[in-house]
Amino acid sequence: MRRSKSLLGRVSVFGGIALLGQRTGPCCSTLRSKLALFSKLAMLSGLAVLSRSASTGNRPLRCRFALFGSRPIVMAAPDLQRAAQEAIFCQTVLAKSGDNVLLETLRGAAPVTWDHYPPGDVFDPDSGAQWYYHCHDASPQADEHGHFHCFIRPEGKAGPIHHLVGVGVDPYGRLIRLFTVNHWVVGDDWADAPATIALLDRFDVHMARPSYLVNRWLTAILSLYQTEIAALIHQRDRCLAAHTPPAGTTTHDDRALEVTSSLAVDLTARAAELGL
Repeated sequence: MRRSKSLLGRVSVFGGIALLGQRTGPCCSTLRSKLALFSKLAMLSGLAVLSRSASTGNRPLRCRFALFGSRPIVMAAPDLQRAAQEAIFCQTVLAKSGDNVLLETLRGAAPVTWDHYPPGDVFDPDSGAQWYYHCHDASPQADEHGHFHCFIRPEGKAGPIHHLVGVGVDPYGRLIRLFTVNHWVVGDDWADAPATIALLDRFDVHMARPSYLVNRWLTAILSLYQTEIAALIHQRDRCLAAHTPPAGTTTHDDRALEVTSSLAVDLTARAAELGL
């Protein structure tokens, strides 16, 4: 996996903290625990999509379908544990200085709605991974302050760009949801679910700026929730196929349809499920 270069392999840089989750031999008990986790993950493609109710008035609609019928990506238990540990480790290091992934991304900037942070986005030329953050509601009372939009450019910076997933955080930088969007929202080079899902494992950002810890946190989140993200992408395509746009408008350009699938997530709870 591309993530073999992850922060966990360099944990001594941050003080030599030992982390669990190393591979174990194929003993019977380990195999049984892995199989149990695999069974749980396989069920994730059948989870109901959690989204806000369909909007009224001028607010965009959000599709609400169940995530049935998708073949799930199944990751090995140690890989899931390492991804969860890496995400939590990044948060822990940031918290020591009173920071979080949101504050570290904004770096003191007063967020302007819809502006990209950092300016010019983050792009890793080795993996083709790209992301930016933008804010929808900067008030402390907001359920979701904004989200990270994550992309892959499989042919390099001058080539096509494909949106993978949005990663929503609250005003305190805590992960709260994953979601997909209609084509008009990000204006990427459209790819169907199988082609998009094939790119998920390539999202691996090793850049010092705006923050190495934010880059590794995002990489870990996409790895940890790869099964769920794949199911959301399948749901995106089903939502679009079922949508009827107004006359003269294509489904991909229908601004009444913005969020095509959404799933509430809790990193702490997920880590506990993995025994961390």
